[in-house]
Amino acid sequence: MTIHIEKLKVRPRKAAQTVMCAPELTSMLACWAAMHDLMSVDQCKGDAQKLFECMRRTPMPKKTHKPTINYHLSRLGKKIQ
Repeated sequence: MTIHIEKLKVRPRKAAQTVMCAPELTSMLACWAAMHDLMSVDQCKGDAQKLFECMRRTPMPKKTHKPTINYHLSRLGKKIQ
């Protein structure tokens, strides 16, 4: 018995991206927008300091290992045909 599968492909699940320090960044950008000036250092100093502290204490996300299922399915597909 021969099984013929033309295309074997599995789409990986998309992981939800987490945005670190998003509230702090949003508050700083909102402050800049309210001041109508990107160089308003004195008025937005507190928001910038909160963002800096958040970025300093938050660890970087670790790289995840990519699954190799598509590679193995393509090899399997060559042998099945």
